[in-house]
Amino acid sequence: MADASKFRFCIDRGGTFTDVYAEVPQDGSVRDRSPRILKLLSEDPQNYENAPREGIRRVLEETLGIALDRTAPLDASRIEWIRMGTTVATNGLLEREGASFVLVATQGLGDVLEIGTQARPLIFDIRAAKLPPLYAAVVEARERVRPTTTTSSSDAASSEAAAPVVSVVTPLDETTLRRDLEALRRDRPDITGAAIAFAHSYAFPDHEIRASKIARDVGFAHVSASSQLLPMAKLVARGQTACVDAYLTPLVRRYIDSFAAGFENLDLATQVLFMQSDGGMASAATFSGFRAVLSGPAGGVVGYSRTTQHALSGSGPQKKQKVQPVIGFDMGGTSTDVSRYDGERFEHVLETETAGVKIQCPQLDINTVAAGGGSRLFFREGAFVVGPESAKAHPGPVCYRKPGGVLAVTDANLVLGRLLPERFPSIFGPDENLPLDREASRRAFDALTAEINAYFAAAASSSSSETPPTSVVLTPEAVAAGFVRVANEAMCRPIRELSEARGHDPATHVLACFGGAGAQHVCAVARALGIRTAVVHAYAGILSAYGMGLADVVLDETRPVLPASSTLDAGIFERTIDAEFEALEAAALETLCDGRHGGPVFARSDVGLERFLNLRYAGTDNAVMVPAPEGVATRRGAADDKARAYAEALHATFRREYGFELGAASKKHVVVDDVRVRAVGRSAAPQRRHVDQSVDADHPGAPTPDGRTRLYFEETGWVDDAPVYDKASLTVAHQQIAGPAVIAVGTSTCVLEPGTTATLTAEGDLVIDVPPRLVVSKDDDGPAAAAVVGAVDPARLGVFSHRFMSIAEQMGRTLQRTASSVNIKERLDFSCAIFAADGGLVANAPHVPVHLGAMAETVRAMRRKFDGALRPGDVVVANDPNAGGSHLPDITVVTPVFSDDSPDDAAADDDTGARTPRFFCASRGHHADVGGSTPGSMPADSTTLVEEGAVIDGFLLVDRGVFDEAGIIDVLSAPAQAVPPRDKPDVTLAACRNMADSLSDLKAQVAANAKGVRLLRGLCDEYGEATVAAYMRHVRDNAEHCVRAALKRHALRAVATTTTGGGTCGPRVALRAEDRMDDGNPIALTVEVDVETGAATFDFASATGPQVRGNWNAPTAVTAAACMYCVRLLVGRDIPLNSGCLDPIDLRLLKHKEPGDETPGYTMLAPSPEAAVCAGNVLTSMRVTDVVLKAFRACAASQGCMNNFTFGDASFGYYETIAGGAGAGPDWHGTSAVQVHMTNTRITDVETLETRYPVALRRFGIRRGSGGAGRFHGGDGVVREVEFLRDGITCSLLTERRALAPFGLDGGADGHRGRNLLLKAGRSAVLVLPSKCKVAVDRGDAIRIETPGGGGFGPADGGGKPPPPRLVNHAEDDALLHGAGHRTASTALGANAVDF
Repeated sequence: MADASKFRFCIDRGGTFTDVYAEVPQDGSVRDRSPRILKLLSEDPQNYENAPREGIRRVLEETLGIALDRTAPLDASRIEWIRMGTTVATNGLLEREGASFVLVATQGLGDVLEIGTQARPLIFDIRAAKLPPLYAAVVEARERVRPTTTTSSSDAASSEAAAPVVSVVTPLDETTLRRDLEALRRDRPDITGAAIAFAHSYAFPDHEIRASKIARDVGFAHVSASSQLLPMAKLVARGQTACVDAYLTPLVRRYIDSFAAGFENLDLATQVLFMQSDGGMASAATFSGFRAVLSGPAGGVVGYSRTTQHALSGSGPQKKQKVQPVIGFDMGGTSTDVSRYDGERFEHVLETETAGVKIQCPQLDINTVAAGGGSRLFFREGAFVVGPESAKAHPGPVCYRKPGGVLAVTDANLVLGRLLPERFPSIFGPDENLPLDREASRRAFDALTAEINAYFAAAASSSSSETPPTSVVLTPEAVAAGFVRVANEAMCRPIRELSEARGHDPATHVLACFGGAGAQHVCAVARALGIRTAVVHAYAGILSAYGMGLADVVLDETRPVLPASSTLDAGIFERTIDAEFEALEAAALETLCDGRHGGPVFARSDVGLERFLNLRYAGTDNAVMVPAPEGVATRRGAADDKARAYAEALHATFRREYGFELGAASKKHVVVDDVRVRAVGRSAAPQRRHVDQSVDADHPGAPTPDGRTRLYFEETGWVDDAPVYDKASLTVAHQQIAGPAVIAVGTSTCVLEPGTTATLTAEGDLVIDVPPRLVVSKDDDGPAAAAVVGAVDPARLGVFSHRFMSIAEQMGRTLQRTASSVNIKERLDFSCAIFAADGGLVANAPHVPVHLGAMAETVRAMRRKFDGALRPGDVVVANDPNAGGSHLPDITVVTPVFSDDSPDDAAADDDTGARTPRFFCASRGHHADVGGSTPGSMPADSTTLVEEGAVIDGFLLVDRGVFDEAGIIDVLSAPAQAVPPRDKPDVTLAACRNMADSLSDLKAQVAANAKGVRLLRGLCDEYGEATVAAYMRHVRDNAEHCVRAALKRHALRAVATTTTGGGTCGPRVALRAEDRMDDGNPIALTVEVDVETGAATFDFASATGPQVRGNWNAPTAVTAAACMYCVRLLVGRDIPLNSGCLDPIDLRLLKHKEPGDETPGYTMLAPSPEAAVCAGNVLTSMRVTDVVLKAFRACAASQGCMNNFTFGDASFGYYETIAGGAGAGPDWHGTSAVQVHMTNTRITDVETLETRYPVALRRFGIRRGSGGAGRFHGGDGVVREVEFLRDGITCSLLTERRALAPFGLDGGADGHRGRNLLLKAGRSAVLVLPSKCKVAVDRGDAIRIETPGGGGFGPADGGGKPPPPRLVNHAEDDALLHGAGHRTASTALGANAVDF
């Protein structure tokens, strides 16, 4: 119960401002008992040391009427509690300002956390840049634990009775670890903390616990052990979480201590609580860094989730009783946070990535987009672009009156009348006493508008099309409104990801708006999403602070269910789950009710307990945290009912999100990974301000405006006398305000668009009714369509770019979540895209580059093959390299999109029921096996396509909604009946070896396409089919313009900077480059660029080598994809990757033949239909990329291959590609241990790998020093060593750069070549393997792959390459190559197969 004599404070310490909500004593000791609201700068060292403490001082001083010295400690005896959210942890992570610590890792795996997933964050970043690791040093501990299925081994151990049996292969060497840590403390006194992450410690924490004690004993102040934070599988996520905790917790503790030092009589344990990332409060004693990253935003989610429904129920006579889900919309200056609340419970995620590191703990599902009031505005090649760059506080938007100010969303709102300078603080100008400068913003928009109009006038006059683009003269306000529309769509995109992509219709939600800038956009965002009701909270400007007072104290604990991958059935409940639930609940109650957490003590009746199981389908990796289904008993017993109820809850989730049930479709059983209990200590809600309710609610009367202003809307133009209301003067409940209008809310404004109506609730909230737009922007296939085809609205161009990309992203999410194979779910070896009626690529999600350009060729081929034969409900599948395929394991599923799904023959184009597709959706995924001579369908020694598996040149996979399972099984089984090549009569060709996974993945691809079809059709319903089709062409035209400009720019720069005679200049700039495959076959390119038009010829045909009798021939679609990727890199900024990127390029691959010449013009980049190609996709595509970028002098060579490694037997198959070094560039160092160029697939986590496959990962580390030296050095490759734990496994390697090194550029040194080794059991022999080989391995054998480094750029100038700023203690194993057992398996450069 609240103490009426004391103050209560809720504080959100943000990056720029600190918000304070305070409740004052209610016992009559103060005259004004209303809550106090305060906003102050978070950093103002000239006036105060700590913003939250200063806010408390100001409230106490003003309320009590006594002067309080800023430098003297505050008396906390009159304070009941202080609740805080803080960005200290977030900023420490983003700005890399945390504590210095050492990582203690399993020997051989010290670099695993730095390598991470090996994927680069941005696939079109030519630098492939990654953030550096958080730790300052690494110490590798001699210890190793592996999962095992037997208990007979004498070294079996378990951490507790219910744990799985694990094999302790190497006991922890405590003596050596202590010695190494003592030496580190002596040599590096700046390193004060430690993070400990051992493989499989989630199941066997003993080694980590012992290592933690050693670290504390030798003097490390803070030690974070991964198994003690959240014992869940996956070493990278768990280990990086431990690093975040070691990095941030000391920072958080210092901040708490600094805050507490400013008080007297403060009980830090009971009076101060902090918001955690999961939306629950924690005592200051238990608040830790890894749970603090979303501390500030979490307060806002709690705030709107606890108040929105209350606002709706009290918004007037038509009270809404139904509980509605809510979307949170928190728009600030540089970014916008969006989230969803289902009306009953928070939506949590267990793993996120922030600032380049994974964090594994329960966190509110908050998505952030780089669009806010400070987002910059650009006009680029005919399109309006908003962000992601921000004007920030310096130089700020133009209206901030600072030198160098740039146009931003704030300027647009100011010009449109949506910001009122007279109601905004006058803090600008040299003396910081002037208002926002509306005239400066207007002048900047005048200049930009003139540029835009000149661009379109020139485009109209130079067009040669029959329907030239309309030259529309825009006004400055129309331009400003267009940019706002694009910004709104950018903010809608993550909202659609939270709702549509998960099976929730955004139109059924309420939009809860808060944050400094959100109310200016709330009506427009709601309309764009089809949302009818929006709420602007009375405390919208400080809702994150207010939410602190609404939050509960939470303990959230998770334990793994062991053994791993246990089937969800009655037995596992009886053996494990019920007991784990009870143990976790008992511990939580003891902690909260007995005060063991150091915080408030709760009565048992005030503590709620929530149960969860982390479930997934067998063979998949994406688990779903399923809350206890309603009605499921918490007591023991009824185990069958519990198992069925939880399984049905998982099935229901998939049915909602994806439209089908994965378990039923693929006969997969459900497995349980973790048990979770969330204990909630309920808190009393803070006060609310009540407005006057004395008048009749049915006739409250209209408020009187406090002023008038001019507002601009696209639907109406200027509204000259729009009313302005001051929120503080709105004091009568249920009054309504009709738009257009502006409501001034503190330092922000709420803009009511025409047709909307805001109702004031009894507690001062605004509930806004948002009907559909008055003017529907839709064009049918009638007279208006002609205008749409010709005219290009630059704002709509930006909007459609976002919408098309959003559709492709949602398709990708659906595919990842519903697929079964590790390749798609874990490694993300897939791509999704949408295509125009002609099969041209329109937009793709940022997946695997080598798929993207090639998929368009497949769609066009299927369009030709099934011309006039497709009907609604049909889906086609193909993988033929001669029809746009990349290699046979990459299977493409193509779904036509029609005007509607009506089966009525009246809608058909002919009497067969066939129709003409308007668009296409397609997805390409790498399947683990499609048959052929080798498990994994990537044979190292193939010379013909038939050896590589099933060839699908177009098969009707779904016929009018019916999945032809029998037919596709026949197709995938066909290799078993194929005839081997005549020169290889003994080769055994097999059918698909993993039919169940292939069928499941194909169904997932069908589901992903179906998601795209629904979204595309919804877009047509919104805008009209003609408009959507027109803007598909316009976004491709925009990409073409961008590429033309980039080609001209880079061609001239390359000629100006070349030192090797590789280019000539004139009306057409000529550039040349060549590289060679390891067999000596050249890839030679001549580029000619017309410097006037930007048109270019890419001639590979003239000097590229002939087709090879091997499998590194590249299908033409692969080379096209590589060229598309390269020109997209050259653009250098964010544009959609689509077919327009290749429109300016004449790509020549087949050799020119003179008349009468009957010899085929096949080359390595344009092979014959029968040629083997499996390595062309993964090897040759990378070399094509290196050659193109070399021609433009863009960067040195990267590792030049994907390092394909497959292994398996008749029962399983596994496939991975391995990272290497990136090439350096003119002003950057190459990145180490990263996927480059044509791939971006992830590596399987070591714990997943060793749990599922009969292998052990001995080593996975960075190959230090393998990058080429130079002014800018190349990135280093990696070393990956895999031991096999049973006989009869066949391995296949497809690699390059083993004979010829990755080239340096402009005087930079070459990177080191790669190397493949076979280490025989007991290391009795070490054998060098060819770059492409197949090898049978025995138990105890190991394959070691050393990947190439990247080339350096520019001469080293004597400086060379700096050493890595880390300490790594591990054996390099270089002695392996110098021992008596060393011998070479094959020295022939062209050898393709070797067996031992």
